[in-house]
Order: sequence, then structure tokens, then C-alpha cells
Amino acid sequence: MKLGIIADTHDNLEAIALAVEYFNRAGVEQVIHAGDFVAPFALEAFRELKASFRGVWGNNDGERIILYNKAREWGFKLHNSPHQFSLNGKKILLMHEPCELEALIKSQFYDLIVYGHLHRPELSQVGTTLIINPGECSGCLTKQRTLAVLDSENWEGQIVEI
Repeated sequence: MKLGIIADTHDNLEAIALAVEYFNRAGVEQVIHAGDFVAPFALEAFRELKASFRGVWGNNDGERIILYNKAREWGFKLHNSPHQFSLNGKKILLMHEPCELEALIKSQFYDLIVYGHLHRPELSQVGTTLIINPGECSGCLTKQRTLAVLDSENWEGQIVEI
């Protein structure tokens, strides 16, 4: 299964459309968003995905009640950060801000830790824990629009510029 990873879309509809197009073309089956959609109209842009969708709140997400209700209406799942879940028997932690990141990595409890907030891509492995920050999809700070894709079969990830 291919997992699409995205963060910090910050209402940039053009960037979201490019990401959705990329994920659909790549055959991604699930997309996870590490926060900072910002407004409900930005979340709506993900409705074109041909994949399931889950995400966590970021520090810039406003109108959370509307975002939450729209997400439920469209079959998306939004959670408080941090959010733990499993995929193919692997333990995953999804969060926006990298709170206690070093301690979480050191614990080796999670197979995958995904975070956003810093607007800088990261793809690293420490022991058995893979760490991914997809960078910023919006390109608002770095002028680079990035996302990540993880092949959950061989546990290999890549950062992609769109």
C-alpha cells in the first residue's frame, strides 16, 4: 500500500490540487495530513482524492467545528494531535508540532512518526523508527511545495517536490 503524507497546506488551493493529482496518479490508497489546513474550503479541495483521508489539527487550523463536521460528511477522519494508529501492523504517530520528538524517537515505540509545522522536509531512520516531515505543501515559507510517499510494503519513503 502506498501512503501519501502531506502537511502545512495553508489554504493554498493550487498546491492542494497538485498534491491530490500527484497522489491519485501515484495510486496512493491513504493520505495522512499532519495539520494546518487552515479553513474549511481548503479541506474540501481534498474531496478529489481517490484515497482514504485522515489528519490532525495544526496550530493554524481555525473553524474547527466546521472543519470537523465537513470531514465527517465527506468520510474524512480528523483527530487531535498527536494521533496514534496502526497500518499493516505498524505503529504510527501523526502529529503537527514535533513535541517531544527526540524522546519519542528514542523510545523506539513507533515504527513511523509523521509531523509537520516546521515547513522543512525530513526523511530519516533512527533504529527501527522512520521519521517523516513532508515539508510544506503550500510553499508559503520556503517556496518549495513538497509531500511524501511511503510504500508500506517495503517501508521506503521519498520526499517529492510538486
